[in-house]
Amino acid sequence: MSGVRTLDTYRLLGRSGLRVSPLSLGTMTFGADWGWGADKDEARKIFDTYLDRGGNFIDTASQYTNGTSEQLLGEFTADNRESLVLATKYTMLRRPGDPNSGGNHRKSMFASVEASLRRLNTDYIDLLYLHAWDFMTPVDEILRGMDDLVRSGKVLYVGISDAPAWQVARMQTIADLRGWSPLIALQIEYSLIERTVERDLIPMARELGLGVIPWSPLGSGVLTGKYTRDDLDHQSEGAVEGTRKNVAAAQGALTERSLSIADVVKDVATELGKTPAQIALAWTLRNPGVTSPIIGARTATQLADNLGALGVEFDPEQLARLEQASAIELGFPHDMLARPMTRGVVSGDLKIEARA
Repeated sequence: MSGVRTLDTYRLLGRSGLRVSPLSLGTMTFGADWGWGADKDEARKIFDTYLDRGGNFIDTASQYTNGTSEQLLGEFTADNRESLVLATKYTMLRRPGDPNSGGNHRKSMFASVEASLRRLNTDYIDLLYLHAWDFMTPVDEILRGMDDLVRSGKVLYVGISDAPAWQVARMQTIADLRGWSPLIALQIEYSLIERTVERDLIPMARELGLGVIPWSPLGSGVLTGKYTRDDLDHQSEGAVEGTRKNVAAAQGALTERSLSIADVVKDVATELGKTPAQIALAWTLRNPGVTSPIIGARTATQLADNLGALGVEFDPEQLARLEQASAIELGFPHDMLARPMTRGVVSGDLKIEARA
């Protein structure tokens, strides 16, 4: 969306009345437990910088930096908890070797929420996400558990992250039919180097009332220009520990295609007198289905730079270059349905104005 200028130009989250900032503060970088995050003092500077600019939407998860992220937020929010929208997630394994300490099921959900409440030093969580689909837990169990948490007052709203579109759509339909708490947010990877969610996940979210919260809008840092083709031989076993380059490699963000897209981002940034990070973030904000991309800075300086994305304006030619460099094939049935032949047999030469 264009026209956003400040963090306190709030947006409604999905089908709720909850007001959130157009950029949310990701806190996976809060704590040095994984080898590449911010220590307590720097994390506090990042947090204060975000709030001073009018931000109110904070994102964490049960096991970010082994729980340190939530612990630090518990300290930082002690004096302003009620004015913040605090989101956390459950699913991640909390005790290696314990089969029920992770996953999407009810036991994992309730135990994770109780642990998060203790670390966050709060009585309630504004938004609880299912963190990642486990392909095992029945959707009724998940939805009923979430609804029970909402009814208990320990959670106010629920959302979902990293799950197949057809499962999310199924869950939203069941929640509506049974009068359970609906999903209001969908957290997914979305950036110039990861646009496949435009096929089904983002259109599904718009249709069913979920606000899209993109994670890794900078493509694990690749779109900032920090990596070169010399980094393409980097190997990673998929662990989050070590370096940010490990994370980028493990997530498949370090590729020749991604670096080519980053080159175009850098060119546009130079033309506009902006940084590549600001260009990449501003591009995600243009999608009408997106509510609030997550920015995960390691320093207050990085955060301040990222917030400059709110003031970026593209001209049509620059947008076209970014779109062309990052374009994906939508695949079946989308490409088939968009063909002139298909449109012709469906609508002929009728002029029909689609819904906004």
